[in-house]
Amino acid sequence: MAEIYEIVETASKTGKVEKGVNEVTKAVERGIAKMVVVATDVDPKELTQHLPILCEEKKIQFVEADSKEKLGISAQINRPTASIAIIETGEAKLDSLK
Repeated sequence: MAEIYEIVETASKTGKVEKGVNEVTKAVERGIAKMVVVATDVDPKELTQHLPILCEEKKIQFVEADSKEKLGISAQINRPTASIAIIETGEAKLDSLK
């Protein structure tokens, strides 16, 4: 699980990430997201349940993280976030999760 947060942190420092369900959804629909990370502790679950389906349709890598707090911190924002889309990987190695 720690690998996911490291990848998000590296991508947010050296590449480009979108934060929040609305921005992530737009990035996936446009096909510009390289990877989507969704926190599993989001309540209500309906906020993010469309993302795995969209990612599958668009052939975008989808992973889950256990904490929206940790996801927000690793994305360099001082608040919890339900989801992150990595747009430009920067120095992050996405294939290390496979």
